[in-house]
Amino acid sequence: MKCLTIRQPWATLIALGEKQIETRTWRTAHRGELAIHAGMQVNKAICRTEPYQSLLARYGYTADNLPTGKIIAVSRIADCCEVTPELAQQGWPGGNEYVFGNYAEGRYAWMLEEVVPLVHPIPAKGRLGFWEYPVLEEEL
Repeated sequence: MKCLTIRQPWATLIALGEKQIETRTWRTAHRGELAIHAGMQVNKAICRTEPYQSLLARYGYTADNLPTGKIIAVSRIADCCEVTPELAQQGWPGGNEYVFGNYAEGRYAWMLEEVVPLVHPIPAKGRLGFWEYPVLEEEL
């Protein structure tokens, strides 16, 4: 299965369904399944700011207990679009989603759907870019 390592707290926000767009500097043509891997780094400073702190607390998380080094969810990339000034003028994407991503012109927004958090996260070493993990159906 194709995987993507994402730093914390953003990986957990995706797994919780609070973040549905992942922003990157690169476009992807991949559509379909994508496992979300929580990287080893936690941005503790951002976890202590709003709206991060309140959202994480709602689910029992703090900067000190976020999962790291594990595949924590599976999702599906439905689309990828370039961030343009026109989108920004339309107020896209609104609310917390804007706070949770980097929507600078020229970046890419990956639309994630059908996110399912794993009941039993899978320990795995992450990598940059896409990487493969031989996920067995029993693990999901």
